[in-house]
Amino acid sequence: MSAALAQAFSMVFEPYTLMVMVIASLYGLFVGAVPGLSATMAVALLVPITFFMAPIPAIAAMVTATAMAIFSGDIPGCLLRIPGTPASAAYTDEAFAMTRKGQAEVALGAGLVFSAVGGLFGTAVLILASPALADFALHFSSFEYFWLVLLGLTCAVFISSDRPLKGVVTLMLGLLVACVGLGNPAGFPRFTFGNTEMTGGIGMIPMMIGMFAISEVIRYAVDTLPPAELAVEKVGSVLKGQWALAKKYPVQILRGSSLGTLVGALPGAGADIAAWMSYAMSKKFSKEPEKFGTGHVEGIVESGSANNSALAGAWIPALVFGIPGDSITAIVIGVLYMKNLNPGPTLFTTNPQNIYAVFMLFVIANIIMIPLGILCIKVAKRILRVPRNVLMPLILLFCIVGTFAINNSLFDVGVMLAAGVVAYLLEENGFPIAPAILGVVLGGMLEENFITSMIKSDGNLMSFVTRPIAASLAVVSVLVWVVPLLRRLLRSRGAAAAGS
Repeated sequence: MSAALAQAFSMVFEPYTLMVMVIASLYGLFVGAVPGLSATMAVALLVPITFFMAPIPAIAAMVTATAMAIFSGDIPGCLLRIPGTPASAAYTDEAFAMTRKGQAEVALGAGLVFSAVGGLFGTAVLILASPALADFALHFSSFEYFWLVLLGLTCAVFISSDRPLKGVVTLMLGLLVACVGLGNPAGFPRFTFGNTEMTGGIGMIPMMIGMFAISEVIRYAVDTLPPAELAVEKVGSVLKGQWALAKKYPVQILRGSSLGTLVGALPGAGADIAAWMSYAMSKKFSKEPEKFGTGHVEGIVESGSANNSALAGAWIPALVFGIPGDSITAIVIGVLYMKNLNPGPTLFTTNPQNIYAVFMLFVIANIIMIPLGILCIKVAKRILRVPRNVLMPLILLFCIVGTFAINNSLFDVGVMLAAGVVAYLLEENGFPIAPAILGVVLGGMLEENFITSMIKSDGNLMSFVTRPIAASLAVVSVLVWVVPLLRRLLRSRGAAAAGS
């Protein structure tokens, strides 16, 4: 273990890796601070660059860019009332109300400091929980993995969408895309339509870049709203008074960090859902609920903690089971496979130095967030005034060049552009795209474990529930589907009885 730690330390603290982290941090702060450019988009745009990096610097770039983008999304939310990322939307009105009251530095400071605290809390859980889960997962067979993947897909539908039926539609779309090509247990070409380019399947990375970057470019192109004006011209010291807030709201910080880590670990959830749930919980249990919405910092403290703790939580199922906790880790898993760091329990035993390096990267990213975040807040006015009619064409150009560079394939560029159009149309009509992405990532794993299990059991379906862990996962999966249906049935009966 000591040798692995020493090797991890040397990989993380080499000048090249540290330089990558600083550059990725500045990039993440910029992307998060520009309204409409999400943290997921920041990671998707990094993928073509990480193709030319060693594994640890590549992971370092994605970890730091994500953490910084999630925080810096608070800046336009506070100063413009436009959240930079979806994770900042939960408390945008609260932060903007504080800005109107002349407390912009308090709101931004709370978002910065408690994002870092929540991130470190989530990292601690990642460090403590992942090895234990990996040891437990070594006892899993294809039966358990089948139910685990099915549970992940199920959670993605019901957690990431307030309209589960639309979530099911996009999930099925993702599973259909996962079926394309020769990558199936039978090695039979499916849905290729005689096109040799499609025998290798639909590239996950071009699809991800399209769904998150190109869709935003299209959204900007059809947006006719005028640009918002800054609500404040100068921001004071953002660290002033934060220690007092930490002493006043310790329960809220712990509750937000814990909920964020838990929600982040659920497949398909992510930081934005964690922030909304945490803000709602903060208001529900607050001693001053009437102050929420008028510029009250309590909700920002708790939701800010939940934001970044969810990022670390999402890496737990991604590293241990290869199941992404959110759309960001879905992209990360693709990069891990590309770097021959196949996620799963064996990663902890065969390459422990890489896991320790990932843990160190999370700690460093959340520590350097504070000084770099202060710097970003100081220059926020200039960042927010970058003309988007200049920025968006550059992003489009970078997407096309980066996607082509992965395999030197124009077909991948076509996939990226098509995925962007589809994602835009889906989101404009209220269909969540997170289930579609998880369907693409997990579709192959679901089919492979199902076929393997059927071969093992000689076609006996009862074998899927004869093992204790598999049976438990099966029960949970069924309950996730049945309980919402039962609740809806009981509500409709109650309404009918009340009407009569």
